[in-house]
Amino acid sequence: MTQDRPTALNLPQMDPLPDATQRYFDICVEKLGFVPNVLRAYAFDVDKLNAFTAMYNDLMLAPSGLSKLEREMIAVAVSAENRCFYCLVAHGAAVRALSGDPHLGEMIAMNYRVAPVDARVRAMLDFAVQMTKASATIEEADRQALRDHGLSDRDIFDLAGVAGFFNMTNRVASAIAMAPNPEYHGQAR
Repeated sequence: MTQDRPTALNLPQMDPLPDATQRYFDICVEKLGFVPNVLRAYAFDVDKLNAFTAMYNDLMLAPSGLSKLEREMIAVAVSAENRCFYCLVAHGAAVRALSGDPHLGEMIAMNYRVAPVDARVRAMLDFAVQMTKASATIEEADRQALRDHGLSDRDIFDLAGVAGFFNMTNRVASAIAMAPNPEYHGQAR
């Protein structure tokens, strides 16, 4: 990939970007120092970009009984199961930053079962991976196991939404060879 192509596809970014999109990208540069390639990948079509960002922002940033760190750990566990390079790099960096632990992101990426997480998080990651491998096998006992660890039904819905979103985006990112921004590799080390 080149700086102009965040994926293997030849889908140039709209030029100029709509004003609202340019402001959003400017905020990314201000906060992160760069525009994440996932956003640049969608920037050939503002409607697709807006749909992606609306769903991401709702699932990952909106109020929830799941913490931001828990949602990022779910993203990494799902992405590990799907072997999504982009999301493992980007969301592994987020886990490192949010947890303050430079090892946690890698542990979850390599084998979440060895990560030093509490029983609640372990139950969430087990559920997310089961959903990734074979969602049709999930039964009431699996949901009850989450309730037994303190998750409300709303939390279970949010967990399923995050896992489902990353299952979809992992597949898209892998199919189009989305390249992670090099800046992610050194973050929160």
